[in-house]
Amino acid sequence: MENWGRLIHLFVTVFLSNFSELMVSPAIPDVTLSAVCPGKDECSAAIYLTGFQQAIAGIGSVIMMPLIGNLSDAYGRKNMMAIPLVLSIIPLVVLAWKRTITFFYAYYALKTFTAMITQGGVACLALAYLADNVSEGKRISAFGVLSGVTSAAYVGGTLAARLLSTAQIFQVAAVLSMVAAIYMAVFLKETTRENDALQQPILKNLISHQFLGMIDKALQLSTHITFSLAACVAFFNSLAEAGLQACLLYFLKARFQFKKDQFADVLLIAYIGATISNMLLMPTVGPIIGEETLLSLGLFAGFLNMFFDSIAWAPWLRSIVSKQVGPNEQGLAQGCILGMTAFANVISPLIYSPLSALFLSEDAPFHFQGFSILCVGLAWLAGFFLSITIPLLSRNKSSNKDCVVEA
Repeated sequence: MENWGRLIHLFVTVFLSNFSELMVSPAIPDVTLSAVCPGKDECSAAIYLTGFQQAIAGIGSVIMMPLIGNLSDAYGRKNMMAIPLVLSIIPLVVLAWKRTITFFYAYYALKTFTAMITQGGVACLALAYLADNVSEGKRISAFGVLSGVTSAAYVGGTLAARLLSTAQIFQVAAVLSMVAAIYMAVFLKETTRENDALQQPILKNLISHQFLGMIDKALQLSTHITFSLAACVAFFNSLAEAGLQACLLYFLKARFQFKKDQFADVLLIAYIGATISNMLLMPTVGPIIGEETLLSLGLFAGFLNMFFDSIAWAPWLRSIVSKQVGPNEQGLAQGCILGMTAFANVISPLIYSPLSALFLSEDAPFHFQGFSILCVGLAWLAGFFLSITIPLLSRNKSSNKDCVVEA
């Protein structure tokens, strides 16, 4: 892969960031239930709290992702990446200190607001950084490697959660999130923008120029049929993923009395399959059959729910999007797609949280505790049907010019 020396630091940063984030996932249901409904395996309040957090964070992300992406086009990927990396440290430190009811609600409030930026912020900027430094013809492989690195972080974080106690999980996660921010600041090199925007005051231009310019560019992107279809696919896929995140762990808790270690085992199986797929299979197969075909396969695999994300959708969708815009619009384009996924994160809890709470309760209209998971599959199926309408892109498009990296 071209520019490997500069990209390795990006991959390490993404790995550490996602490792720390995914470490806490298996432990969160137990911590939430202990604070909200002590001694119970079923708790509608915990499901609604999780859904509310997703919705509020999603509303903020709808605005923040395109904004961060657009600002990174002008002020640099590295400068903007520091924001989500630093913000992700704060909630983890709270639960690393104590896990009492008071500290849980402090974590809950901080996580809700910081997630507006951290939920997708690093991914958005990492994708734009890759697009800056990898020619168009090789982006599908580069995005596949990035997705594989993320999946590997999920495997490592989940395995660590399996081996550590709940207290140690949050302490180690907090330390690793700090290491990720420091590593990025020291080793990652900034891409040089064509205009010298770093000399301009950021707040002065944000209202009068950058924000209005972002809206105008986003409206122009929405008129492109391939970009619009990709945004719709991202919406339905994220609707399914957010729904699965909201209801699956609580379903397993209520149905099988799963605890932290069992959650980690289930997630570990899924993430190992995703890592093998993304790191080895997809970068090889992708350039041959194309990202559009891989996108459809990934969404159909999500509907079948075979290996969750064993054939990942994200790199191929984002490779399609990156080819629709120029080098100075990569951040905005990826931010718009992540903004659409954030909007799905707003809608998803409004659908799946009441469904999960209803069908896990004794007042369900019929006995089908996994009904909400079936509805998740239907959202993936809708995304699959949309994905097959995306027109095939020309394989012979001219490659974008690589950005120069500062020494």
